[in-house]
Amino acid sequence: MSSKVMVIISTAEKDKALTGILYAKNAQKNNWVDDVRVIFFGPFENLVCEDDDVIQAASELLDYKTPIACKFLADKSGASNKLEELGFNVEFVGALISDSIKAGYVPMVF
Repeated sequence: MSSKVMVIISTAEKDKALTGILYAKNAQKNNWVDDVRVIFFGPFENLVCEDDDVIQAASELLDYKTPIACKFLADKSGASNKLEELGFNVEFVGALISDSIKAGYVPMVF
């Protein structure tokens, strides 16, 4: 049985967001689980576009697998272009989240 986790970072609280990023990065770096998917969602999408500490921490995830930001919410808030400039994928994530859960990914929400 494989171990898979989907880290969804949706908080606008900096400390909570940094905790989620830290777990996602270390889970990938240290192979704590077989696969890690990282989703940026809602308020976090604006935080990662505005806060230099969060930008730096989130950018470290790019060394492993590119996080996916929610296109619907990023378009709504005007963050899509900045997220793409930072190197993150911007896609519709509703079906991705649902399909990942069906495929056995454990959601962790920060």
